[in-house]
Amino acid sequence: MPHFDMSLDDLRLYRPARDEPDDFDAFWQRTLEEAAGQPLGARFAPHNASLSTVDVQECFFSGWGGHRVRGWMLLPVAGNGPYPCVVRYLGYTNGRGTPYDHLVWPAAGWAVLVMDTRGQGAVNSRTSGTTPDPYGGTHPEGNGFMTRGLLDPDTYYYRRVFTDAVRAVDAAATHPAVDSGRIVVQGESQGGGIATAVAALHHRVRAALVDVPFLSHFRRAVTLTDRAPYSEITAFLATQRGTDDEVFRTLSYMDGVNFAARADVPVLHSVALMDATCPPSTIFAAHNHWKGPKRIKVYRWNDHEGGAAHHREIQLRYLKTL
Repeated sequence: MPHFDMSLDDLRLYRPARDEPDDFDAFWQRTLEEAAGQPLGARFAPHNASLSTVDVQECFFSGWGGHRVRGWMLLPVAGNGPYPCVVRYLGYTNGRGTPYDHLVWPAAGWAVLVMDTRGQGAVNSRTSGTTPDPYGGTHPEGNGFMTRGLLDPDTYYYRRVFTDAVRAVDAAATHPAVDSGRIVVQGESQGGGIATAVAALHHRVRAALVDVPFLSHFRRAVTLTDRAPYSEITAFLATQRGTDDEVFRTLSYMDGVNFAARADVPVLHSVALMDATCPPSTIFAAHNHWKGPKRIKVYRWNDHEGGAAHHREIQLRYLKTL
């Protein structure tokens, strides 16, 4: 894929007007208040992963609608807790996988809570999931998750996912080995979009690590790329003719650009200029609107893999500066 979006100089200045509903804050306040009415019920159970330097525990907590969400909690064995904690969100279609997929954080002296993404990790995935999405659809839906409940923000899939993700921070904060004053959110692609929302919605979050994020600047994204998952939205619009207003109204409540404008914690973004899955301008739109201190690492010659494992060292060094 060649460079297909704006020049880097233009990207650094790209700060489009936000497509934001008047009741954005009220919508999320109501959503999180409803969730807070359900007991969190955070529970951590030992898991024998045959690791000598990492303590692995299964994590369970109640997310949106009281639905039980699963995950992993990994802790360093050596050292003195409580530990700072990364709450990690996953890329599209991926489940929590195995503990061995997430060892870099405890190796660096951090606890990590990995949240399973409801309904994901069963098909087209590198890592399996164990958390269902019990909520039923209310209209025709395409393959994947992008169109579940899409015609109404109250029924949209990502309302449930973002609420789960906020509650994951609550769950991490209850663990006796976690320093609840040093919680960072992290994710790539879909996980980056989720981390962006949680950085804006949860007062406990102290920083965000957001890599090649999905779920940002929807109106531009769906006209700029024909790759999934954004193509799920365009396919829906092509068959459900005349639903444009409802679709983009719903997406405006989930847009990373609108969350970024409310996120006042430090962030380290990454972006790849050949990324045709999450186009660079959609990422810079959120970065340039970010309210708090911000840095961005640019990978000129990469597609959606971005910095991959190379970027983890940059993130660890960045966290030390905080």
